[in-house]
Amino acid sequence: MTMHDSDVRAILQRATDHVTGPPDLLDKVRRGGRRRIMRRRAVLAAAFAVVVAAPLVGALQFPGTRDRGEVASPIFGQATRGDLAGDKGYLRQVRERWLRRFEENALDEGLRGEPHVVWAGRTPAGPAAYVAQRTANNPAVSDPPGDRMVAVAAFVEPTADGPRVMDPESVTDTGTHGNSQAALLGPDRNVLLVLDAGAPVEFSPELRYTADGRIDRTFQPVAFRDGAAVLQVPPQRTKITVALARTPVSMENQVHITNATDILFPNDEDLPPQPTLSHTLAGAEEVWGDKDVSAEPAFDAYYDAGGAHTHDGSPLLYIKGATPDGRRLLLQTIQYDDDPARVIVLLARGDGPFTAAASGFVDWNAPLPVRLRLPDEQGILVAAEGAALNYRIGTGKWHDAGRDAALLPHNATEVRVTPTNGKASTVTTGP
Repeated sequence: MTMHDSDVRAILQRATDHVTGPPDLLDKVRRGGRRRIMRRRAVLAAAFAVVVAAPLVGALQFPGTRDRGEVASPIFGQATRGDLAGDKGYLRQVRERWLRRFEENALDEGLRGEPHVVWAGRTPAGPAAYVAQRTANNPAVSDPPGDRMVAVAAFVEPTADGPRVMDPESVTDTGTHGNSQAALLGPDRNVLLVLDAGAPVEFSPELRYTADGRIDRTFQPVAFRDGAAVLQVPPQRTKITVALARTPVSMENQVHITNATDILFPNDEDLPPQPTLSHTLAGAEEVWGDKDVSAEPAFDAYYDAGGAHTHDGSPLLYIKGATPDGRRLLLQTIQYDDDPARVIVLLARGDGPFTAAASGFVDWNAPLPVRLRLPDEQGILVAAEGAALNYRIGTGKWHDAGRDAALLPHNATEVRVTPTNGKASTVTTGP
């Protein structure tokens, strides 16, 4: 049997409800950090959510009200901070590059006043800055209701050719909470500049996994000084291992790195196709009924709350089933960057909450990619897409277990996997 499309959508909802997609990307902002402008697709935070690019012209020519009234914004309420705040030559160069960026794209008419350098300072990669400028109009945005766009802002990074304005983002009258608060600098992207937006931020330098596939990160407070913090980090050239989040650390409090997509997609390439495989095991309907499968917090330990990731195109596998003692069973895979995929099984009794019951890593090249023993002698969950499955206990006879996925008896000792090419493999179930 195959899991119904609505079940798959429900499972995926948790991974994607904080990310925006077209149309009207600019003004559709969600929980989990609101990127005002994204240039291309990226998988951010905890799952495989796709964000599609919106050009900056959409920000400056936003359809809607043309009210020119003054709208307050915290980023314009203070003098330039940082140890280069008094360097008139550098600040002049930054403003010149900022204006040139908008003139070259014929977008300067959408701005008014002078660019304001919010922060300028020295870093191990060279001098850097953060700049904002008011927009000529203050259109209302649709989400959050009542917010109005008041400015565009961007980091300015050091290069061999001088300051370079990074991707601008729109700013609403509620401030920069939803904007990128950090940038990776230098040829090796090994300097992390974090802007002080007035809230505590935690930093993790490395992503690790426990033996059972849980996320293992160590976070430490970011120490801001004069408007920003500058951190030396491992090179982030092809993937991002660092993470930033406001406190308490969670997906909702993720702090975005403005050039994360530049690192994850240096050549504007698309994500590789990622097939979704879904199966409903026999007997699932009896315990599931019309119960929802979305938003299960038991998966939280397996998601990277503050990181930014892509994927390698390996399958997303979902299995819905029931245990012999009548509990609901839910399996999901999660995969980041080029790391091995992880598989997690949740169990719930009646209307109670799900808890993680078994987890581990998946080898999609193995004859039997998924093989997880459930607690309390509730069976062995196995999966091999497209293959016929048989099992036996000891040296007994072989029993048919169907195709693709099955929950075997807890005392099954061997699984015979027969793919479509007919070359069967025998796999022991292990301890």
